[in-house]
Amino acid sequence: MSKRIITPVKEFEEYLPQEYKDLVNNGPFFNQKSAADLGTFKEIIEQHPHCAGCGVSLGMRIALASLPDPANTLIVGTPGCSFFGLAQTALNYSNTAFGNQNAVASGLKRMLQIRYPDQYKDVVVMVGDGGIADIGLEYTLHSWFRREKITTVMLDNEVYGNTGGQESGMSAEGKVLNMAPTGKKFPKIPVFEMAKATGCVYAAKTTVASPKKIEKAIREAILTAREIGPTYIQLYTPCPTNLKFASDQTVKVAKDAERGHYTFEEYQSEEAAQYLKKLKENGGGHK
Repeated sequence: MSKRIITPVKEFEEYLPQEYKDLVNNGPFFNQKSAADLGTFKEIIEQHPHCAGCGVSLGMRIALASLPDPANTLIVGTPGCSFFGLAQTALNYSNTAFGNQNAVASGLKRMLQIRYPDQYKDVVVMVGDGGIADIGLEYTLHSWFRREKITTVMLDNEVYGNTGGQESGMSAEGKVLNMAPTGKKFPKIPVFEMAKATGCVYAAKTTVASPKKIEKAIREAILTAREIGPTYIQLYTPCPTNLKFASDQTVKVAKDAERGHYTFEEYQSEEAAQYLKKLKENGGGHK
């Protein structure tokens, strides 16, 4: 993987805004960062097109700052709110057709294992609830059935945020939305439970109100996927635009969810638990 994709040619460098130059020169690409470092380095263009208070962009930023080895990580996305920000980061990013991101990620992971047999190349799906749990559910589950060594991160805003506010399979039961005026008629799809049942060796569920938990989950999921099998992270990233709350209340809404339907959960298979214990004993296993 190369920094070439984000490095401007000399002829155009002087015309680029300073924030882009900062993204290239002081981004996360070749530096070990953490969620605690957010605000001290560039991980995304400031003028990204997410709405004010967007939970997806916040969850994405925390997750990207938590990668154990950014230069050797390939993020796989799909159309949706997450695409807008991910396309403007200083990381390797591949966009797919809507919903087939886990199939594409599986192929990319296998290709990278052949091309770089002696080096870890982390493949991370980072997509909204519509891409993973609705349109892409079949691809998601089958990548887990096959034990593909990839990490899947759901940025769950519980709504189709960029197409007008349709209900998602992950919307809370009874939730009234722009295009669900009488409320959603069935419960959230139990993707976290499906992950445990279909082969994921590590899974965690948390919210953007808990960045330290996100950081721990992202790191442990990616490190475990390198050797053991598929892993899954489910982040609650509430949408102020479609869930109708003030843009400065995103973290509060997430904290409230932690006391209700989005309590923290973590799962490790026995093999994954032993592997993570060994990594910690050996110093963490960043690369």
